[in-house]
Parts: sequence; structure tokens; C-alpha cells
Amino acid sequence: MSLNLDSTFKSSIPDRLEELKSTKVVIVGDVGLDEYIQGDVRKISPEAPVPVVEVNSESAKLGLSCNVAANVVSLGGQVELIGVVGMDRAREQVSQLLEDSGVSSKSLIVDESRPTTRKTRIMAEHQQVVRVDHEHKRFVDTKIEDQILQQLESQLESCRGVILEDYAKGVLSERVCQQVIQMARQKQVPVLVDPYKSSPIHFYRGASLLTPNRDEAIFLSGILLDEMHHKEDFIEKVGRSLMEQIQSENMVITEGKRGMCLFDKDSTLQLPTFARDVFDVTGAGDTVIAAVALGWCSGWTLPEACMMANFAAGYVVSQLGCVTCSPENLKAEILAHGSTAV
Repeated sequence: MSLNLDSTFKSSIPDRLEELKSTKVVIVGDVGLDEYIQGDVRKISPEAPVPVVEVNSESAKLGLSCNVAANVVSLGGQVELIGVVGMDRAREQVSQLLEDSGVSSKSLIVDESRPTTRKTRIMAEHQQVVRVDHEHKRFVDTKIEDQILQQLESQLESCRGVILEDYAKGVLSERVCQQVIQMARQKQVPVLVDPYKSSPIHFYRGASLLTPNRDEAIFLSGILLDEMHHKEDFIEKVGRSLMEQIQSENMVITEGKRGMCLFDKDSTLQLPTFARDVFDVTGAGDTVIAAVALGWCSGWTLPEACMMANFAAGYVVSQLGCVTCSPENLKAEILAHGSTAV
């Protein structure tokens, strides 16, 4: 079936959001905590030529796959999050923030040999002074991989889709990716992948759908920019190359201001962005994969799911900071575009 989009679908999205409530997706991937320390700089340290930040406030937010899970719930869906944390304070904070967002933390696996991934951003006058990362990027050991796969097996009967959320923090090894894909295919459950550009593309072989951004897609495809980037069909060739490499019949490449490029085995569709005002792109990719997964796994066509995702992302980038999109936000965003968004 070729990609197409009914011109009346946009107006029906608000009424069809109820369909998402019965859809459960499982997310397998890297989880983490984003910390922010805000302050003022009034002097340079006498100890070294660096600014001294006088702290005014501190906050913590869900990061990595946790934010994708929060987006699924915010849009009205159901989610189970499978990831790895350490035995530390950050694990407790992640668990509490997940619970506050309506996401269960019971499927998080504790690995005492590594810390919970934590990124601490020290800010002054809305500028980042420095970022401190607490993480181990090595792959988890076989025992932890087995626990991840056992958790997934227990969830497959009740879910309608699986998201592999890769941030290259050590959870999604080749074995985990391939086992997840094979287990899901046996149950006829689609697997969507939000890839990391430095991960080998063959890790994702057999997935139902990839959702890389433009830079990730180019890197993963192996097509050299200096050879083709001026050609009109450049992204077309990148998308087709990725589909061939992972043996998939679908592909979505997000292109920022250009929107999304959707592929199936027969055709290509360029879906424009619906963002009106862009203040902060933080978390937009998380919103996209959450919305595409919910829509597609609820039985919507891929273009329909991507249209909803574009509206949801349009709302997120119009806000400051990392936020999620609710059905009410989505309805307001669609209404604000009137009849011009298709």
C-alpha cells in the first residue's frame, strides 16, 4: 500500500485520541536523570580561571527513555519501561519522577556495577557553564541482558508495540536488540527504533520502523555527504538504503523545519512541520517516537500517526524546557492551525 494522507484526517484527530487509551507499548532502552543547577556568575575563581556559579535553584527531570515513557502516558497511552539503573540516589529520583508522571518503575533493573545515568547541567543566565556526566557506556553483562529479555517476555502478551530507545549507554547491545525484535515478531508485535547514530545499523535488523533524524539517518546509511548532498533525491536514497540494510518496509526520517520524510516499499511522502513558534527543541524527538508508536500501534496508518506526532512536537517546541504533550495540548495545537495544516 502506498503512503497517502486523507485531507480530512486532521479534523478527526481530536475524536480519535480515545483510541490511544487502550494501546500499551513497551519501551526498552537507556534511562537517565537530567539535573539542572541554576545560578549567577559574579566572579572568577581565585583557584583557577573558571567562573564561580552562585546557586539559586536545583531541579531534576526525567531523561532519555524515561521522557519517552512520560510522553506516551501524557498522550493517553499505557507504557511499561524496561531499563537499567544503579543502586544510588539517582535511581530513587528516577523512580519517584516516573511515578509522578504515571509511569511504573517496577521493570527497572538494578545493576550495582554501574551508576544510574545522570547528566548535571550547571547554568548561569540561561547559558550552560559545564555539564557533568555520571555514566558507564559499556554494555551490560549477560546476566543483566537476560533480565531485560525476561521482563520483555512477561509484557509481550499485553502490549501492541515495542520501542527500542537507543542512547548508546550500554543497554541495547546487538544481542538485546536482536532478541527483542525476534521475540516481538513471533508475537506479531511491531518494533519501532529510535536509533543512535554511532550504533551499528545491523543491531536494528528486522525492526518494523526506524525514526532517525536527518543527521542520524545520513550517518547510519553510510552514504557520504560530499558525494550526494546537493542532489534532490539525497534523502530518498538515504531512506531506501536504511530500509534495505535493516530489511524494513517502513522508515521515518525527521528533518526539523522540513518536517518528516515517510517511506514505505512503494512510495515516499513529505509531511511538513506544524510548529508555529520554536523556542526550545529539547525533547521533541522523544515526543515524536512516542506519538508515532501510539498512533501506528493503535491501527492508524503511518502518515496519520506521523501527522499527530508533528502536531505534538509542534506544541513541545513552542514551550521552554523539556515538556510533554497532553490530548488537550494536541487539540489546541490542531485548532490553532485551522484548515491549513494538511
